[in-house]
Amino acid sequence: MSLALSHYRKKIALDEPFNIEAVLSEAEFSAALKKLLHYLSSETGAFPASPAHSDLGNLRALLTSRGPAPLPAEYLTLSDALLQTLQSRRVLTKALELPTLAERLAQTDYPAAATCSLWRGDITRLDIDGIVNAANEKLLGCFIPFHACIDNAIHWQAGPRLRTDCDIIMQAQHQEDEKTGEAKITRGYNLPAKYVLHTVGPVGPVVRGVLTAWHRSALAKCYLSCLELAAQAGLKSIAFCAISTGVFGFPRQPAAEIAIQTVARWLAEHPGYLERVVFNVFSAEDEHIYQKLLETYP
Repeated sequence: MSLALSHYRKKIALDEPFNIEAVLSEAEFSAALKKLLHYLSSETGAFPASPAHSDLGNLRALLTSRGPAPLPAEYLTLSDALLQTLQSRRVLTKALELPTLAERLAQTDYPAAATCSLWRGDITRLDIDGIVNAANEKLLGCFIPFHACIDNAIHWQAGPRLRTDCDIIMQAQHQEDEKTGEAKITRGYNLPAKYVLHTVGPVGPVVRGVLTAWHRSALAKCYLSCLELAAQAGLKSIAFCAISTGVFGFPRQPAAEIAIQTVARWLAEHPGYLERVVFNVFSAEDEHIYQKLLETYP
């Protein structure tokens, strides 16, 4: 049985705002970066920093490959300050300023068009209550340095507090693997998103053969679990990545169909719970698939 929110909410201080806002000068940033790199490189089993990468690249590799044990307070503060400074240099997108589908696709018959948006971009740049992370069953993030997956990107931008929270949740769950279709929520820390919802999608037929009813049901459950958890935690806006369509190999077209159908059904059954749901895509191909489906819905 999946661990209920009530069993870990206080353990990870989910409802305490994360209000650190530290923007470093160039000199302060450089000094903090070198100090944190020196500490992380000295840890037993640390990823070996390489002169082939920039200092910032090495920091990402060291942090994303590091285990969930909390950093000492001094270095955790440095990590937050560095990541907050990097965020201050990025162009962010406010979710509630995105056009709704009703505004973007005037002829759509999609029933949730007034509440939903379609947006192509980097989900770690989205200013929103919650973003969805396509996690794996261990729920601790991607440990492969420089891996181009959303799990790695989110853990890097959020900072090491995120993995520590995920570990606390897994300890409360007695280290049982997170089941496909379930979801957990943590704070977003140094992300512009306040929260991250972690869900484990099904491994698709590109990896394991034929697309079955189980695949479809499991993917739909990911969306439902995230929506239910977002509402339970009091979120008003949420952005979904295209769950399972990356390395998990779920075909993009049916995955998009399941996403838009499941979200529409849930919103119809829960009016007023969410103000905005964003379908976030990263490629022009995915954007075209979603737009075509929404234009011709149902």
